[in-house]
Amino acid sequence: MAAFLTTFQTATELGLITSIAVLALFISYINLNICDLSTDGSFTLGASVGAVVALAGYPYLAILAAIGAGMISGLVVAFLQTKLHINSLLAGIVVNTGLYSINIAVMGNSSILNLNKTRTIFSDFKTLLAPTFLSGQYKLVLMVLVLALVVVFISLLLKTKFGLALRATGDNLEMVKSSSINPTIITIIGLMISNGLTALSGSLMAFSVKSADINMGSGIVTVALASLLIGTLFFRKRGITLKVIGAIIGAILFRFVYTLALKLDMPASYLKLVSAIIVVIALSARYIKDPVLRGVDGIRKLLGGRKNA
Repeated sequence: MAAFLTTFQTATELGLITSIAVLALFISYINLNICDLSTDGSFTLGASVGAVVALAGYPYLAILAAIGAGMISGLVVAFLQTKLHINSLLAGIVVNTGLYSINIAVMGNSSILNLNKTRTIFSDFKTLLAPTFLSGQYKLVLMVLVLALVVVFISLLLKTKFGLALRATGDNLEMVKSSSINPTIITIIGLMISNGLTALSGSLMAFSVKSADINMGSGIVTVALASLLIGTLFFRKRGITLKVIGAIIGAILFRFVYTLALKLDMPASYLKLVSAIIVVIALSARYIKDPVLRGVDGIRKLLGGRKNA
């Protein structure tokens, strides 16, 4: 039982951390209607920049530095799309490819940085909670607090005039162009915010596992997309706040699937296949769901008609 609770807690912690990257995709993919494939590189960028700054002795500045680096990455992606008119998918791929070399350079031409003895936001919070009964759940408590701030930020942002303009840009670009709204500025700011959140997620992951690896962002865009699609199945026609919470639930559920796969002794090399399958199921669920529901309603009507007869 103790082993199960430990596994459950770890999966929840990792799910909460990756859910910030999922919320970043919620802004770019769901609201701005841009599939940003630079997510993997931005995630690793946040981890590498955060690790380097933390190793220099600035644990809180590391968070801000990671977010800033991610926003610069988002600016480059947006510039390629809006100013150079490069297809959004290609722009993301180009930036993601370039970020690999940049991340290596940031990490001092090393593929991994060890943070075992480095002061981070997690280590400080562990010390803060040491006298309390929550000392063993310090990561979980901290991530709940961080996520609460992120959820409030996104919920309020998307309800502002800028947020409405961002959603309108994703829904109907031609209409936005015909109005006084500048879609270029909206796209740039939206992608900067999205990539900043992705980098924040990467830095928190590095601090949590106490290392930054050049490949730690590999497949994050698939994980985030799968988690986001799972979340939208729960709160597809609800308000913004509930959709944001649904994305977080999706991230946690996806992490549980990962954990279950590992517990079943599935080779780690198969986990990406699991991610791909989950994405396919989540994408097709909404299209399969409607015919199934129509079939169920038809059977109910048929049975109802027989009873009346």
